[in-house]
Amino acid sequence: MSGRVYLDYNATAPVRPEARAAALDGLQAGNPSSVHYEGRHARALMDKARRDIAGFIGGAHEGLIFTSGGTEACNMAAKLSAAPAGGVQRLVVSAIEHVAVSKAAAALGLPVQTLPVTPHGLIDVPALATVLQDPTPALVCVMLANNETGVVQPIEEISAMVRAHGSLLFVDAVQAAGKMPIDVAALGCDALALSGHKLGAPMGTGALWARDGLVTPPHMQGGGQELGRRAGSENMVGILAFAAAAKASGDTLTDFAAMAAWRDDMEAQLRAAFPELEVFGAEAPRLANTSSFSLAGLSSEMLVMALDLAGISVSAGSACSSGKVSRSHVLDAMGVSDDLSKGVVRVSFGWASRASDAETLVETWSRLAAKQKSSEKIVAE
Repeated sequence: MSGRVYLDYNATAPVRPEARAAALDGLQAGNPSSVHYEGRHARALMDKARRDIAGFIGGAHEGLIFTSGGTEACNMAAKLSAAPAGGVQRLVVSAIEHVAVSKAAAALGLPVQTLPVTPHGLIDVPALATVLQDPTPALVCVMLANNETGVVQPIEEISAMVRAHGSLLFVDAVQAAGKMPIDVAALGCDALALSGHKLGAPMGTGALWARDGLVTPPHMQGGGQELGRRAGSENMVGILAFAAAAKASGDTLTDFAAMAAWRDDMEAQLRAAFPELEVFGAEAPRLANTSSFSLAGLSSEMLVMALDLAGISVSAGSACSSGKVSRSHVLDAMGVSDDLSKGVVRVSFGWASRASDAETLVETWSRLAAKQKSSEKIVAE
């Protein structure tokens, strides 16, 4: 990416040097299921990685299951079935969940209730209270931070409600991890999903953490890996890189929080140039690195391509849609108008970003937006 400005960390983070070095160690590792020296050595490396990643979220290492990524972790979590009040009979899924959660929930054959959000992108807590008036045990799925807007949810408040109901709470923390402190005990969740490549590890590794006593149904059949919870030889390259990236992310959380100043200044400059600019989720707590904004009458597709040609990488929202720029279900849930939704751009900073990147984005986006608005005005006339 030499010479380019990369501002799409919420899609994936460039591999950190620490993760790259750990991945090389993984290439030399044996099979952790083997009983000889090489196997025992690999097992020791993997066990340390498990402890490190569990420590990264304040959880017990016995509850951490390595997966192929966040999507698999979310699919596994959707199958949790034994709540304190009895067997799970329904799922309650927020309207802004990643499709890895919403589609996994829909595929189970159980009733699925959609939990609305406010115009600011926060979970409608009174609506959740209404849903929980039904005593039927549920699996409630609420992400910690939204991948498109960066809005951070009040998980502690939500978990207290779910726990009092005798139901389970699953938290997708894929986007939040490495961008804010995470402590599963403080959050009060029953299960939590992570993904390595959002932290600066290679793609292809993630994890599901589940609290002690919570049975995680096997996702695949085969050998007895992961204490029988997930079959298949473990991805040593990805696991060691994941642990290294998690440690590096944890060590630099203070630096990450400082990115909020870059973002806020960027948004202020954009609003000064275009007073009608809308910043989604700006009135709610947000990840320090994320900004999602739009100007009515613009085209996301044209802006993303034009910025790309100018050497700046951004997105129009989630990157998990086969490269398509399509209407955002998150903005739909927030009640954003079609005209605004069509022109959204998401900017997300990360571990190798600089303050000058935000300045470059302001200058280039402003020029392109003014040009596009001018062209539309001419057409309209």
